[in-house]
Amino acid sequence: MVAHYAKRRHGEKRDRQKVAQEFASPQADEPRILIFDYHTSSAVIKRSYMQGIPGATLTGQAVIEPVCAVDKLALVIPTLCEAGNIGGLLHHVRSVLDPVGIAYEILVVDDDSPDGTGDVVSAIARDDPRVRLLVRKGKRGLSGAILYGWQCTDASILGVMDADLQHPPELLPQLLSAILSGRDMAIGSRYTPGGGVGEWSSLRRLLSAAAVWVTWPLQKPRIRAKDPMSGFFMLRRQCLPRADFQDSGFKLLLEILVRGRIHSIQEVPFAFGLRYRGASKANFKVAWDYALLLLKLYAGRFGFGRRA
Repeated sequence: MVAHYAKRRHGEKRDRQKVAQEFASPQADEPRILIFDYHTSSAVIKRSYMQGIPGATLTGQAVIEPVCAVDKLALVIPTLCEAGNIGGLLHHVRSVLDPVGIAYEILVVDDDSPDGTGDVVSAIARDDPRVRLLVRKGKRGLSGAILYGWQCTDASILGVMDADLQHPPELLPQLLSAILSGRDMAIGSRYTPGGGVGEWSSLRRLLSAAAVWVTWPLQKPRIRAKDPMSGFFMLRRQCLPRADFQDSGFKLLLEILVRGRIHSIQEVPFAFGLRYRGASKANFKVAWDYALLLLKLYAGRFGFGRRA
């Protein structure tokens, strides 16, 4: 089904927002790179990566507007010191998406990595304009990087996967197929039948199970996800909530499940792989951000304190 989905639906919208076109139409000979600096006050779009150039700032929290092009996928890959992984991953992702027959772009959102991650992506982007590098300066956080990438595209289907090779690119066509078949969201799931967490220790398995268990009262009864902590998923742009997100954490999927306009999901099983190179980003701050997110979502769900 997916292979034939490239045929445009009759009467589709062809006019796109001017700003979205500016972000989404890189030159073929040079990659378009956005340097995003939270400490300055002006937006600058550069066609080549230049160290030290002031960038841009966005005021307020990240809000994703549901205006988009038709039949296009934008896959965001957040990075921080992933120079050893990102080149191979981009090759692999394109090799599985090319046969699908749908327009797509890959947005690598890099938090100003000092290891040359941006240089690797820039070299690839020069040869393939579907690959775009967005550099954030002065900011850290997985959720914030994902949201920023989604803001910089006009695609109607939004996706995210990790850069550490723990999410198998081979799953992307299945996730996309679920969306094109009418699902609002498709999740790469470790906890649906057929999935797995690999060689995790007993303690890590216990902590992960507890983290999932506490989300159960928050999720909508008829569409509860078995793996609301996954960082590998796709959704329709129109299903995003018109609300501010917590951009400092790592668990964006949970917030979308609780607050988004999600009416149907499909979980696609996969086995969580081992990190190939680099170091894990999990630390105490990640756990603290998750606790704050839970508090915010419980307050909004059950009406105590300030609503989410």
